[in-house]
Amino acid sequence: MVCRKLHASNRDVWRLVADQHGVVTRGQLISLGYSRQAINHRLKTGRLHLVQRGVYAVGRPELTRRGEWIAAVLACGAEAVLSHRSAAALWEIGSGEGARVDVVVPAATNHRRPGIVVHRRAWMEDAHRTSHHGIPVTTPLVTLVDLASVIASASALETLINEADKRGLVDPETLRTSLDDLPPIAGVAKLRTILDRRTFALTDSELERRFLPIARRAGLPKPTTGARVNGYKVDFYWPDLGLVVETDGLRYHRTPAQQARDRERDQIHAAAGLTPLRFTHAQVCYEPARVRGTLAAVAERLG
Repeated sequence: MVCRKLHASNRDVWRLVADQHGVVTRGQLISLGYSRQAINHRLKTGRLHLVQRGVYAVGRPELTRRGEWIAAVLACGAEAVLSHRSAAALWEIGSGEGARVDVVVPAATNHRRPGIVVHRRAWMEDAHRTSHHGIPVTTPLVTLVDLASVIASASALETLINEADKRGLVDPETLRTSLDDLPPIAGVAKLRTILDRRTFALTDSELERRFLPIARRAGLPKPTTGARVNGYKVDFYWPDLGLVVETDGLRYHRTPAQQARDRERDQIHAAAGLTPLRFTHAQVCYEPARVRGTLAAVAERLG
């Protein structure tokens, strides 16, 4: 009977170890029927290898990167999850450079482990954590918020947002909306600023109010707005110059079909002898000098 129970325990352990990328905890072994003496014997004989206090590699000491990540999470307690750069690497939107592993734990938790950067957080909710490849991890939304708190470069953060969008983890519009449900923690304000510049769309009246002074300073006369040209309604049209200006909202998340339609419109205008220009709403709002310079250069050429 004892032998049969031991075989059953062994099978359960190997299933657990396979799910946990070669790692098991002391508490898990005890819950599966292993005594402290049996665990210590396996440590002495090289069947278990200490990774962190109370966390062991099974069979051989070498772990994969995922094994290292889950070992760090298990070492920091039941409520710990992978976070920050390590979470980004698990989601495959960042490299997770460096040997140290980022883990987030509840604020009241007091864990210090070698090779682990422990982040304490009071606002962590169940909706902000998930599992990926069997590893407890912050959701893509929270991962990006955490990255915004530690990455100085806005362009680098924008690259990570684009990568998350490309992988179907979270689209920028949903990401921007979800930020409003989070408390004002580090990273939220910075991420909101970046997304506000790239995901909003102006109303027709607001667009005209912002764009027309830019065109005027570029030396252009007042355009026709909302005219139909070559079968399409265009945002701004200068018949005397043969210039059409279109503005695009939602820079991040334009589908291939939308992009194809935009190119077709531009090609039809060009084939009719017009010069099509395209700006994003964000450029009109946040980069007026660039828009003005482009308009002035094109108007000079056409004039």
